[in-house]
Amino acid sequence: MRFSTRSLAIVLAAVLLLSPSSFAFDTPLSDQAVREAYFLGQRRDESLAHFLAKYAKSLPPPKTGPHIASITFFTPFALLAQLSSEHSMGYSAQQAALDHRGQQESVKIIVQVLLTDTYPAFIPRPTGSRSGSPIGFVLRPSDFWKDFDVQVFSEDKELIPLTSSGEPNYSCSDDGGCILTGATIQLEFLAQSFASNSSTIEVHPPEGDPISVDFDLVSLR
Repeated sequence: MRFSTRSLAIVLAAVLLLSPSSFAFDTPLSDQAVREAYFLGQRRDESLAHFLAKYAKSLPPPKTGPHIASITFFTPFALLAQLSSEHSMGYSAQQAALDHRGQQESVKIIVQVLLTDTYPAFIPRPTGSRSGSPIGFVLRPSDFWKDFDVQVFSEDKELIPLTSSGEPNYSCSDDGGCILTGATIQLEFLAQSFASNSSTIEVHPPEGDPISVDFDLVSLR
């Protein structure tokens, strides 16, 4: 029995529709997924925190250098749930769907850096230009996070971020004094860039050993 060209096209289209997504996590998000992410964010209880916890990996302190405390891989679904939680009462599922429609879906990588005794807030510096001058201390620059090289890989291919940014973190006392404690580094990528079932994030600090973390994207929605 021979298939006509029209019949063959119909069969191929059906196969494509039935084929599983080539992405490990949900992207692009279906209308149902957008609705589920909305309601997850609107629960306003610990369920969202528990859900997002599996998207982050905590790391032990190093022997020397700054502490790469955690690395987070937020998928489009996780980002949408988080965004929903930031809206006050009166934000509807219909509005969430409208806000998401036509938006470019992305993945956000977040790296939390903590200062340590060997990579502190104050840096020793000679007080004079001559050798043997007394040693003083200066505050580490607030943009110290720019010295950290964060690389993200998919199928051994390094991905180029859409955006990258960072901000210093401070601990402040009741009397108004604040001290630098670390930084948060964020990188945003096109969701469709992650075509494999895993992703590797490498962080190369200016001092100490580099960190490499693998994420099993099949386990993330």
